[in-house]
Amino acid sequence: MTEIRVEADGLGAVELPADALYGVNTWRALQNFPLSGRPISSYPDFVWALATVKQAAGKANADIGVLSADRAAAIVAACEELKKGKHDRHLLVDMLEGSGGTSTNMNVNEVIANVVASRRGDALGAYVFVHPNDHVNLGQSTNDVIPTAMKLAVHRALAGMLSSIDKLAAALSEKERAYASVLRLGRTCLQDAQPMTLGQAIGGYAAVTRRHVEQLGILRNQFLHLPLGGTAIGTGFGSSPGYRNAAMQHLRTMTGEEFIAVANAFDGMQNMDTCARLSAELRNTANSLWKIANDLVVLSSGPAGGIQEVVLPSVQQGSSIMPGKVNPVIPMAVCQVAFAITGNDAAIAMACQQGLLEINHYELLVCDRLLDSIELLSRAADMFASRCIDGLVANEASSFDHLLASSALATALVPDLGYAIVSGIVRDAIAQKRTFVDVATERGLLGEGEIVSVLAKAADCRV
Repeated sequence: MTEIRVEADGLGAVELPADALYGVNTWRALQNFPLSGRPISSYPDFVWALATVKQAAGKANADIGVLSADRAAAIVAACEELKKGKHDRHLLVDMLEGSGGTSTNMNVNEVIANVVASRRGDALGAYVFVHPNDHVNLGQSTNDVIPTAMKLAVHRALAGMLSSIDKLAAALSEKERAYASVLRLGRTCLQDAQPMTLGQAIGGYAAVTRRHVEQLGILRNQFLHLPLGGTAIGTGFGSSPGYRNAAMQHLRTMTGEEFIAVANAFDGMQNMDTCARLSAELRNTANSLWKIANDLVVLSSGPAGGIQEVVLPSVQQGSSIMPGKVNPVIPMAVCQVAFAITGNDAAIAMACQQGLLEINHYELLVCDRLLDSIELLSRAADMFASRCIDGLVANEASSFDHLLASSALATALVPDLGYAIVSGIVRDAIAQKRTFVDVATERGLLGEGEIVSVLAKAADCRV
């Protein structure tokens, strides 16, 4: 039979597993919010951030003399264990809990206090030396702890994601260089347009990817501004003089990042426009990768009945019934990620808009969806680069055949012959079911030896 212990709050007594490092507040949240199935421990960066905030608070309170040095040291040591993931199985509150973050904050406070008790040999839940509210939460409110931890977690998670997207941009740039001279047919509205090179097309992909890295880096810096010290509504009531500055200094020292207090504490508590702005750019980035992935699906279509101008790596069988079929599964997975991130952005936009009066009580939804988008985008970029772009091969023969079979050269002849004459050649070629090149060559308007040089010149044209 499982051993139990009994804890009580103002709502009555509850039974907990005897070895649980969480307490009655966490237990009530587990009963009230069985929603997503994703506990706060699902996001290691968020656990790290919550523990880091508690460490900074403990050190700051010791600095200003409102918390004894031995209690502060015990809290700091317990937080270090949380940061390493040692107690994740006790961080159980659902990411979509509806208490405005109180349940999450108390889950962390209770686990820290009980880790201290366990290390001292005290009874769990007795809180004889370190109390979840009186000591771990000293000078804090859920309302400044949760948005601060969320910003720390997002700032940290973005570093890895930016590295992944930058590697994808580098992989695209490598293909841009490799296929700089491969002539192909440029298309607009899915119709034949003008000559270009495959390198030019892929160069466009590399440029937009790199631009997103730059924009996301700018937005990441906005997450350096923290509301810690504002306590419940921004006044700082409940914390002691000097606490905010001391806590910020400890955060900077511990992380090596230039975290600072928000310029206006009330703004920092009320508004989440920074999160909405980041989410929108994550969606924009995902949509750009979606466009690139869609292009590769089209360009690799075939092999007999499609365009087949690029060949993607064959990473798995494509059908359980059609032997030998291989599908563009990596680009399609990238598209699915974009769909999911677009949905996350819609949820975040609504949650950020729904703050009421002095706080936004939907911060955990925003945190959950932001970290999910960041994780999805990071994994998708890694997968796209290593499982698709690195192994992409140009089908030069197919590309050149499509180019010659089109009227892409028509534009190059307009300056010498005029739009009307060239249009007539195009119409005749279509009517006769012949290529533009054949008709133009037959009429002496284009020498056979000139074709490649004219195509290359047209593709290389600079505006």
